[in-house]
Amino acid sequence: MVKRILLIILIITFLLPKESITTKSNNIDNRKQDAMIGKIVIPKINLNRPLFDIESEENTIEKNITILKESTFPEHKNSIMIIAAHSGTGEIAYFNELDKLTEDDKIVLIIKNKKYNYIVNEIWEERKNGYININKSNKRQLILTTCSPTKTNYQLVINCIEKDVSN
Repeated sequence: MVKRILLIILIITFLLPKESITTKSNNIDNRKQDAMIGKIVIPKINLNRPLFDIESEENTIEKNITILKESTFPEHKNSIMIIAAHSGTGEIAYFNELDKLTEDDKIVLIIKNKKYNYIVNEIWEERKNGYININKSNKRQLILTTCSPTKTNYQLVINCIEKDVSN
């Protein structure tokens, strides 16, 4: 009986057109690509990763760099974009080298085909409590956050402000 079932499965597999077999996995890649809204580039730490729509299942810290729902996108004046990712070990520790950034380092966000240039303005650590204390600027801001590399129950926070591209 088992041999007959295996034989039927093999026959069906060979009879199906190849497109039918691969369509399902291609749809997953297409959905992921459709959910991409841009990317973040941090040259100093060789980071160049996609960013996904806030509502996408790809916009989760368990898979990717994550745009927090409290963010205001940079197409708005005086926006605050808040991005988080894991640090430490493992293949999803995208912010593992975030602590190497220093003031005036460059960061580029490309959102919906528009490029936004930022520079690191302030770096601090604060206790993890579900909030980040942010001093509002009169420029667009980008907040990067991850776990502190040195203190338990603390987070590293990097506040970046929009760079004047005329300089």
